[in-house]
Amino acid sequence: MVVSSSSSAAPSAAEVLRARYASRLPASLEKLAGPRHGVVELPLHVAWSGLRTYDLDRPRLRMGLYRTVLAEGQHEDLVALLDRDLLQEQWPVLRTLVSRHVRQVWEEAFPELATARSAAA
Repeated sequence: MVVSSSSSAAPSAAEVLRARYASRLPASLEKLAGPRHGVVELPLHVAWSGLRTYDLDRPRLRMGLYRTVLAEGQHEDLVALLDRDLLQEQWPVLRTLVSRHVRQVWEEAFPELATARSAAA
């Protein structure tokens, strides 16, 4: 009989995704210094198909940009393209539009986002 130890088991797909998103996080939400207004064009490595230009003054487009950057952006993209205050304002709705893994990683790292969610409910 062969018994495998859980320590040698390959990580699950969920664990791999969570680790990937966690490795991209800024040290704090204060590091998010992206624009609050105007038009932003996402780099190809973040938005390789579909819409790449977003008007931050249009709430739906702004939400789309944040959703895309949270899912596909690298650390440098997160800090350059996201704004702390806009992220916190949008989080109660935005958290329902991103994957479970993105939502969990961000809320575990930044409890103030989970608090914002509770306050909006």
